[in-house]
Parts: sequence; C-alpha cells; structure tokens
Amino acid sequence: MKIDGGCHCGAITYEAEVDPAKTSICHCTDCQQLTGTAFRVTVPAPEDHYRITRGTPKIYIKTGSSGAKRAQAFCGDCGAHLYATSVGGGPKIYGIRTGTARQREDLVPTQQKWHRSALHWLPEFEGMSIVEEQ
Repeated sequence: MKIDGGCHCGAITYEAEVDPAKTSICHCTDCQQLTGTAFRVTVPAPEDHYRITRGTPKIYIKTGSSGAKRAQAFCGDCGAHLYATSVGGGPKIYGIRTGTARQREDLVPTQQKWHRSALHWLPEFEGMSIVEEQ
C-alpha cells in the first residue's frame, strides 16, 4: 500500500510503500514518554520503500533498556514524530508513525507489543495478537 504524509506544520513530507497488516501498537514506557500518551502506533517500511520528499527531520538517538540505539526522527519546527530506525550499518526499517500518514484510517493495528507495560485504564483491543515484550 502506498502512503504519504508529513509533520503537522508541513515542513517535512514523505512517501512510503507499506504492508498495512504489519501495523502495530507499542506500549513500552519509552513510547509512552516520547509520545506523551498511552502508546504509539507504527507501520514498518524498508529503507528502499521510504523517502523524504521535503525537509530534513531532526534526529534524537534513544538508548533502550536492551542497550540498542534507535534514531527518533521528528520535525524541528512543530515537533511531530515521523519515524524511528536503527543506528549504524545494515539495512534499515523505518517505523513510520501512523498518525503522520494521510491514510492513517486504513492502518489498523494487528499486534500489541510490550503489552506488559500497557496502562491499566486502557480498554482491551479486540482481534490483535499480544506480545508481552518485544
């Protein structure tokens, strides 16, 4: 599926080819803190299927509890989070933040990751597989 989108202010835009069936929710505490809400929804795209079409995102390098580093891309003007990807060599997978895609209505999550960190007041989402960690 072809998607396109960008940050809230329009300074950064992108296009990508994704498999909507791979859309997922992450409940990890890093995603909660980075988004300022209960979870993050992403859809992956291999680097050869993701392209920035306008602007240049700022990058913040986050170190997870496993020690793995992740590049968090966001707009330096409006602060919208665009994607996360690995740091270093090797092929990259971009975890596109679905809220930035114009087609977000069609990117329905099929899996919940880090479910053990899900906030207790969230309703259970039906029809999704659950992974307690990642």
